[in-house]
This record gives sequence, structure tokens and C-alpha cells, in this order.
Amino acid sequence: MTHIPVLKKEVLFYLDPKANENFVDCTFGEGGHSFAILEKNIPEGKILGIDRSPEMIKRVKKEEERLILRQGRFSNLEEIVKEANFGPVNGVLFDFGMSSWHIDESKKGFSFKNNGPLDMRYDSEEDITADEILNKMSCDKIKSILKDYGEERFAERIASRIVEERKINPIETTVDLVNIIRESTPGWYHHQRIHFATRTFQALRIAVNRELEEIKKGLEDSMDILEKGGRIVAISFHSLEDRIVKNFFRDNFKKGNLKILTKKPVIANFEEIKTNRRSRSAKLRAAIIN
Repeated sequence: MTHIPVLKKEVLFYLDPKANENFVDCTFGEGGHSFAILEKNIPEGKILGIDRSPEMIKRVKKEEERLILRQGRFSNLEEIVKEANFGPVNGVLFDFGMSSWHIDESKKGFSFKNNGPLDMRYDSEEDITADEILNKMSCDKIKSILKDYGEERFAERIASRIVEERKINPIETTVDLVNIIRESTPGWYHHQRIHFATRTFQALRIAVNRELEEIKKGLEDSMDILEKGGRIVAISFHSLEDRIVKNFFRDNFKKGNLKILTKKPVIANFEEIKTNRRSRSAKLRAAIIN
């Protein structure tokens, strides 16, 4: 499947890359946004592409001397920029969406559509896996994860069923977990617009990778690395992410640190959603450093 970067035109509009300017793509993924920016900041503008997953960095095949790649987390953004001796930085991009490679090919249990081990780590060097959460944490802790990170209305039922099932057999695969969720929830819940396992899988992925904490730290670091007039563009895919970005921009606007460029989140138009279903839940917010 060809990679289609979400809201590409809008990213280019709000980042507004000009000749010889430098940008940091904090979620490089398959590089769609970065390569589009590199077409605009010629001849000497550069991109520092960062991805948490070493597999994504290794997958980059296009040779481009103006593209610098590093594996790392948002929480180390300032450190990565310094280590790469990269600057001045004129714009920072965050795309919090998960790469289709993780869903379709990583075999780490990110998707309930494919059977596989419940790993869910972007970087296999990380501490905890999804199956360790399911098989070792208390019922209350699992319930909190599903409720806080997945906004799952049946969190208590699902958590209780997980604890009961693991007494008989460990929960090891995506199919194991989907079956538990199905058995824990009422029949009408299985016929909603989104799949009944979506929120649980989202919650576990966020918990395993500490995604919300990473987003907060990445946004804070971006303020420290950007030049005056530099831009931040952030694309969120669910309400928890979008809320963090919205509040961060609002708080820094009140402090006089930045100007918000998007009064409301920018969403994909009908044509983009038709060609790229992943874009239907994307929300873009942008700001400029004072």
C-alpha cells in the first residue's frame, strides 16, 4: 500500500517552508510529510526526521543528503536536535498517527484485525508490553488504563473479565483479547461505527508507549528549539491528543509565547477522506512562536 501523508497540503500551508529553512519532523514514519517539505526548502534547507521505531528509520530508501534521520522519542527532542547539531529550526511537525506499517506488517499486535502477539511497543527496547499489562497488573489499574486512555465505557467489565480469564490461561494474542472484549460487552456495542475493540487497543498502545506524556514533553521541547517566528504544526487522531495540543497552545498564547494560527482544528476535506480513510479523524492545529 502506498503511503499517503495526512493533510499534506495543510501541513505545507501552516509550516510555510521557504528556501533554505530547516524543519524537524518529530514523527517521520514513512517520510511523506518530510519529502514534501524538502521540495519546498531547496536548495540548502534540511529536515531532521525523528522516529521512535528503529524499523521505520531502517525502511527509508530514498537517498537525500538534506535529510538527517535519528531514532528517538519526543521527550528527548531538544537533546536529539543538539546531538545532531541541527539548526536554526524554523518549524516542527508532529503527526501523532500510527504508521500503516505498524498495523499491517510489524506483527506487534497493534491491530485487532490481525492475529499476533500483544507487544505494542514502537521500540522493542522499551520496558513493558501489552500482554504484561494484561497478565500482571491489577484489575483497578487495567480499568484505569482502559477508561483514561481509551475512554472505554465498559472498562470495568472488560478489566474484570481479563483478570478472570488470565487465571485460566495467559492472554497472549490479539484474538485472545478481542474475544474477551466481545464477551464483556453487550451485543449492540458490537455494531457501532467503530469496532468494539478499538478503544481497548488504543488504551493499551498509549499506556505501553506512554504516548500522552511524550506529546506533552515534545511540545515543550519544541518551544525551546524553535527560532522566533518558527512554527509548530501538530496532527492528532483522537480527543486525548487533541486536548493536549489545544491546551498547550492556549496556555502559551496566554503567556505571550506564541500566536495560534488555527482558531479551530483543521480537518480533511471530503476528497481526501475518500482517498485516505485514515485522514477522517485527523485534526491539525498550528501556532507560531512570538
